Amino acid sequence: MRIQGLGVIDEATLELDPGFTVVTGETGAGKTMVVTGLHLLSGGRAEASRVRAGAARAVVEGRFLAEPGSTAAKVAGEAGAEPDDDGSLIALRTVNADGRSRAHLGGRSVPVGVLNELSEQLLAVHGQNDQLRLLRPAEQRGVLDRYAGDSVARTLAAYRKTRDEWLQVSAELTERTERSRELAREADLLRHGLTEIEAANPQAGEDVELVDEARRLADADQLREAAAGVQYAVSGAPDGDPDSPGALGMLAEAARRLLGAEDPKLRDLEPRLAEASVLLSDVSSELTSYLEELDADPARLEQVLARQSELKHLTRKYAADVDGVLAWAEQARERLSGLDTSEETLAELARRRDELAEVLAGHAAMLTEQRTAAATALAKEITEELAGLAMAQSAIEISVEQKVAEPNDPHAIVVRKLRVHAGPDGVDEVELRLRGHGGAQALPVHKAASGGELSRVMLAIEVVLAHTDPVPTMVFDEVDAGVGGRAAIEIGRRLARLARSHQVVVVTHLPQVAAFADRHLVVDKSAEGGVTRSGVRNLDDQSRVVELARMLAGMDSTETGRAHAEELLAVAAADKKGASKGRKR
Repeated sequence: MRIQGLGVIDEATLELDPGFTVVTGETGAGKTMVVTGLHLLSGGRAEASRVRAGAARAVVEGRFLAEPGSTAAKVAGEAGAEPDDDGSLIALRTVNADGRSRAHLGGRSVPVGVLNELSEQLLAVHGQNDQLRLLRPAEQRGVLDRYAGDSVARTLAAYRKTRDEWLQVSAELTERTERSRELAREADLLRHGLTEIEAANPQAGEDVELVDEARRLADADQLREAAAGVQYAVSGAPDGDPDSPGALGMLAEAARRLLGAEDPKLRDLEPRLAEASVLLSDVSSELTSYLEELDADPARLEQVLARQSELKHLTRKYAADVDGVLAWAEQARERLSGLDTSEETLAELARRRDELAEVLAGHAAMLTEQRTAAATALAKEITEELAGLAMAQSAIEISVEQKVAEPNDPHAIVVRKLRVHAGPDGVDEVELRLRGHGGAQALPVHKAASGGELSRVMLAIEVVLAHTDPVPTMVFDEVDAGVGGRAAIEIGRRLARLARSHQVVVVTHLPQVAAFADRHLVVDKSAEGGVTRSGVRNLDDQSRVVELARMLAGMDSTETGRAHAEELLAVAAADKKGASKGRKR
């Protein structure tokens, strides 16, 4: 990961180990900017205050390895991102001094949400805020379900599918029952409208055709006079008066004269006159037919006007034209089919609702059983981890209790004679409880655990759940706050164990934790000319001894401090070597 202009960091490049990388540094040096950079690469909120003073923008660039065919690779592919030559994906996030930000992935500009989708598959950042989230009941249930794995996931999926259908049927039954009178009135109006329309039996486009026919019938005398005049001009007088030959007679005379001419050029014009004569003959025939059909029929006109009035009655009530009336009728039939408020329909809906409630109760009971069994096993494993984290007298208990429904709860079902609330995640309330010692009462974690103990509880959970977490990289931001001594060494040991299955990045102030890392990065702060800058160094063995000695209460300049640092490194190395050989720690 490369960082530029972010907080106190001017420019830094972090090369992370595939196993356990630790980031240390003095207070205020900018260690948290490493986590801030990861948040930005994960599509987190961009804030102008994060941009280094005097810098135009902050830039965070990271190289992710997404296995071909993985969900992460699919997200990148759908965004049009191109992998680098080594198959890795380069993500880039820039934040301008005015707070505007841009995101790039695989050389393509992408929405910030794409980085968020990608990071959900590749990266999990755990900080002190995550400890607060762990106190929420929904988060504790989520932890238990993650541990339980596929069995609970399948049952929960079946429960949610049945619950959605049950809610839908229940809502429909409630609506039809409570609004039965209103719906019945609406159904009556729809049926009345359909009866009117079906009685009139309008045809598509009929209103337009009637307008044309009415116009012809009303103007029959004028139309007959016009058509007769045209017929006279084309065909001449009906009695064959030679003084009124019409256009056809004149064309015949012209053709006769051309045929009698001596000049071939004139005779060549005759065929064209013949074509004109044929065309005029067709017009004459159509005029004759038109005049024969044209009839000032008062009875028919009255029928047309009456039909128009009937159709206008429909168009005034239902739509602007007949086609609209027909569309309204089709919609009314569809709506009417869903307004059945008969006793038979209501009874069928009630039967279906009760049937689904019974199936839902079965899924809920199975879910409770599976969670209860998983809770016992998970509590045991977390307790065993706590024993290795200097909390040997403590024990975790996980309660799974069904949530009793309120009297008027619309989402209540009966599970094994108990009326409970059927929420989207089941009927169970899950609570993590901590017993401080053998004789103590088990209390909710947030009441029984101190800040340091809460950090250890969260870490124990993460170690236990490591096999269920598909995210390959886990980042811990000072989750060891409030911890020291032997507990700190055990935290380092657990993080090293976690690094055997995940890439682990830890920001810490504890030398006991840092000693277990495979790679040690330190954030240095320097001031030149009144300007404070921070950078990141990868420590070699000797520099690492100096840094651990500094972390041991500022003992980097003493032989005692360096001896303690070397001893810490030796203990950590021996422990990791023993773990790699499978020896019990």
